Amino acid sequence: MIAGDRVRVQTFVAVALADAFAVFTEDIDQWWRRGPAYRIGGRSPSIVHLEPRLGGRVFEATDDGVVLHEMGRITAWDPPAHLAFEWRGVNFAPGEVTTVELWFEARGDGTRVTLEHRGFAALRPDHPVRHDQPVVEFIGRLGTWWGAQLTSLRERAEP
Repeated sequence: MIAGDRVRVQTFVAVALADAFAVFTEDIDQWWRRGPAYRIGGRSPSIVHLEPRLGGRVFEATDDGVVLHEMGRITAWDPPAHLAFEWRGVNFAPGEVTTVELWFEARGDGTRVTLEHRGFAALRPDHPVRHDQPVVEFIGRLGTWWGAQLTSLRERAEP
């Protein structure tokens, strides 16, 4: 893998494997952070959806169902252990795509969730998704972004 091509973050969730997977997929709107850094709708009400099947969409819509942005499609679906989906930033051109992949592994009295977002090497160096940041800084900020998302997942899942 090319340097700067991927981000990998992990969290431990103190719930069973199937429960962690269910919260990620079924409650995605409840744990997905709100605000301009996390949603296309910014501060306006919106709902993040994940259609739980191979080929299903991951998208954000207004509460009346108008799709604001399709982030991608499910490319791997193996509940409760694994899923992957294409990721398209709002500033991606047609055909530009990266991949988000997740693994859920039973560990002791809970579940380790590992998320990897990769494929940035296929995007041009001056791509707007990078916000004019050097590779190391961009990957670091993306890791922080996904880390915040997984923290929110953990907080939603745990009693």
